[in-house]
Amino acid sequence: MKNFLLFILFLPISFFAQGYTSYFTGNATNITTNPEFGVCLMGGATEHDNAMIWLLQKANGGDVVVLRSSGSNGYNDYLYSQLGVTVNSVETIVITSVAGATNPYVLNKVANAEMIWFAGGDQWNYVSYFKDNALEDLLNVHVSTKHAPIGGTSAGMAILGGRYFSAQNGTVTSAQAMANPYASNVTLGGYSGTTLPTTDFLNVPFLGNVITDTHYDSPDRRGRHATFMALFFPITVVNGIACNEYVAVCIGNDGKAKVYGDYPNYDEFAYFIEPNCFWPNHVENCQSGQPLTWNFGGEALKVYKVPGTMNGTNYFDLSNGWQNGGVGGNWEHWSVNNGVFSAVAGTGQNCVLDNQNFDEKEIIFYPNPVKNVLFIDGLTISNYKIYDAQGRVIEDAETINSNEINVASLLNGIYLIKISFDGKTIIRKFIKE
Repeated sequence: MKNFLLFILFLPISFFAQGYTSYFTGNATNITTNPEFGVCLMGGATEHDNAMIWLLQKANGGDVVVLRSSGSNGYNDYLYSQLGVTVNSVETIVITSVAGATNPYVLNKVANAEMIWFAGGDQWNYVSYFKDNALEDLLNVHVSTKHAPIGGTSAGMAILGGRYFSAQNGTVTSAQAMANPYASNVTLGGYSGTTLPTTDFLNVPFLGNVITDTHYDSPDRRGRHATFMALFFPITVVNGIACNEYVAVCIGNDGKAKVYGDYPNYDEFAYFIEPNCFWPNHVENCQSGQPLTWNFGGEALKVYKVPGTMNGTNYFDLSNGWQNGGVGGNWEHWSVNNGVFSAVAGTGQNCVLDNQNFDEKEIIFYPNPVKNVLFIDGLTISNYKIYDAQGRVIEDAETINSNEINVASLLNGIYLIKISFDGKTIIRKFIKE
């Protein structure tokens, strides 16, 4: 009996040492189905049932894996039997270390999943446990090769953008971030600070150059989200997607981001945030220890605010570079002036700077990104100006009568070029690498 008791006591210790705990519901025999891509971004409070049904259906009856770093099996019965969608199994895996994330059992389960769901918790755990290892690779295969559904709530939503707030040093409020954009707890992923950043963790379709934020209305996180985007803006244009606590955004193959909530019974909104594309919008002051100013006449950011409905009838179109707008929402202008956030009624994006009678489709800029020489087919340049990300003119050539521009001397980053030819003007953005 003594040896038996020792064996019983040893089991949970040995299990914990693996770095994960598994909770399984359903059919233990794995099946393979044909899932359909979809991503669901959940604001962080109670899940919206219709949004979860939308995502769960895309698993096509397959196996669902819930990944989390704390908690237990709260999703199992909910996803397996309470939403009316048939799936083969639901398995929650609580991962508490890199060893757990890379355990062969965990990797096998993720590799065979038809749907992945990230629970809430601490996104730094997800980043530090899942990033730069075999689990990260499998998660990216899940969406890019398998074209299977994925989603998350709260911290799980935070990591789904190609740019992300990592919370490495804890959370940050809007007031703190706007007062000092380089405070120690403003920690961003997919960001190098000096060179063009790359997506360094998850690469989910439509979210590669997006930073998300959650629990948007409790507390108000608009100011910190604007700060995150400002930190990227000198290097690359990053858009934002945010959800109030009880709101979900579901994005399918068509790029339409459907917004689920219970409006008008509650003020439940999602936000689609873009830097104003009218040049030279730039961040006026973003320095360590100083309050942020990104004002641009009160129009630094263009924001489409979409009320969430029970059936997700309102949406924003993420296809075509966010150029198609949305249905059911309203535009706002956001800005930050000396650390103070402002939001007012606004207008949609209008990136056409000059109304001119020529077909820009016939004019081709390449390569982009460019290392040395930028070629322009379809015109002969009479003069041009190059602006940096702060809106400063850094190169001005009056007459070159050519169709190529040497940019080898430029530092890596994002630029705007304004070209004049035959009495017309065209403005394009390019990346120097």
